[in-house]
Amino acid sequence: MDYKNLSDKVCNIALEAGNYIQEKAKSLKNKDVEVKGLNNFVTYIDKKSEELIVDRLLKLLPEAGFIVEENSIDKKSEDLVWVVDPLDGTTNFIHGVPCYSISIALMRKGEGVIGTVYEPSRNEMFHTYFECNTYLNKEIVRVSEVKTLKDSLLGTGFPYYDYEKLDTYLELFKYFMKNTHGVRRPGSAAVDLAYVASGRYDGFYEYSLKPWDVAAGQLLVKNAGGCVSDFSGNNNYLFGEEIIASNKYIFEEFKDVIKRYFK
Repeated sequence: MDYKNLSDKVCNIALEAGNYIQEKAKSLKNKDVEVKGLNNFVTYIDKKSEELIVDRLLKLLPEAGFIVEENSIDKKSEDLVWVVDPLDGTTNFIHGVPCYSISIALMRKGEGVIGTVYEPSRNEMFHTYFECNTYLNKEIVRVSEVKTLKDSLLGTGFPYYDYEKLDTYLELFKYFMKNTHGVRRPGSAAVDLAYVASGRYDGFYEYSLKPWDVAAGQLLVKNAGGCVSDFSGNNNYLFGEEIIASNKYIFEEFKDVIKRYFK
């Protein structure tokens, strides 16, 4: 399989979806916002973006299955699976906050082989593919070389419906506030992971995430020289709803702190 050619085509699909989202943002009204659950929103723009992406991906690889956020297709495969978030950061989007993204990943037998995250507000295309570098637009990017947690800038996300671990999360957040350069929360996990891959953040952690939030970003991080795990240090970050990502220097220290709080 020609992963480079496929990756280039996926970038074009993400760009097309991003252009659609940006155009429709100008006319979004309150009545266009639906509530899927507690603090969990969707618009017709999310749904149409997903339909557009799925239509294009079906033409690229008709044999592939899908895992998609808005349930626009039910198609399974044990080999190739597209994992798609058509608009990661919907809450930001409906409030006019410019941090949201399109995330598209291709998994082959459970392993990532293509990862694309497009942030249309800044026109930034983060992309990678099997055994390749990670790129921001056409420039190679790498994770940071910060050596210690105390010198690190971290990214995270706040739980918006799963509050069972909230007290523990806030205690951990407090620790990182006091013992790092700071913690940022843009509101799109896919963008957070892209920022780790490009060295803007030194690490990222979050729980209550879905496969479409992390499938593309985790490959961006790994192919940029970084490390990824779940909170226990294992590999169940795609379906385990929790993820740690960082450069290789702070990873063990970063992971050990999180494990201490999330026992």
